[in-house]
Amino acid sequence: MASHDPRVDAYIAKAPDFAQPILEHLRAVVHAACPEVEESIKWSCPHFLYQGKLLCSMAAFKQHCAFHFWHGKDVVGGKEKEGMGQFGKLTSTKELPTKKELIAYVRKAMSLREAGATRQRAATVRKAPPKVPDDFAAQLKKHTAARKTFEAFSPSAQREYVAWITEAKTDATRQKRIATSLEWLAEGKHRNWKYQT
Repeated sequence: MASHDPRVDAYIAKAPDFAQPILEHLRAVVHAACPEVEESIKWSCPHFLYQGKLLCSMAAFKQHCAFHFWHGKDVVGGKEKEGMGQFGKLTSTKELPTKKELIAYVRKAMSLREAGATRQRAATVRKAPPKVPDDFAAQLKKHTAARKTFEAFSPSAQREYVAWITEAKTDATRQKRIATSLEWLAEGKHRNWKYQT
């Protein structure tokens, strides 16, 4: 017997009237294709897991629904359509592929999970260290402890100090911020150290 999570029942019951048949249909198709599927609520919407890993999900919004495969490009191919998921903003079951096609997609997603497929993370672009203003750079040269701390910080931590100094409206405020920065850096503190736990 298929495992139905009562939280998913409640989610569907609270969905807008147009969405309920779409969600029920998708749920039935996933269970038909994958009798071992487990249901859960993640990120506030129903997800289906296979062998303990995310397989697909569905969601209802005010005016549309969405259905999403975790390995969407490998399962369905092409780009995701407007809205969340590979099938666009759904307002009726007629906008979905046939039941046979959906079952084939679910089984393809299952075989990807069985093969140990993982999603590739987008490559993170590292920003270069910030350009240090001349007056701050001159003061850092004089204060060895502050300079060493600043140079050891990540570019983002360095940018926090540079932004704080360069955003000063008056020269007096700027000089005060430079002095404070040197003091905090000499103590090994990040710009927002008061808020760190």
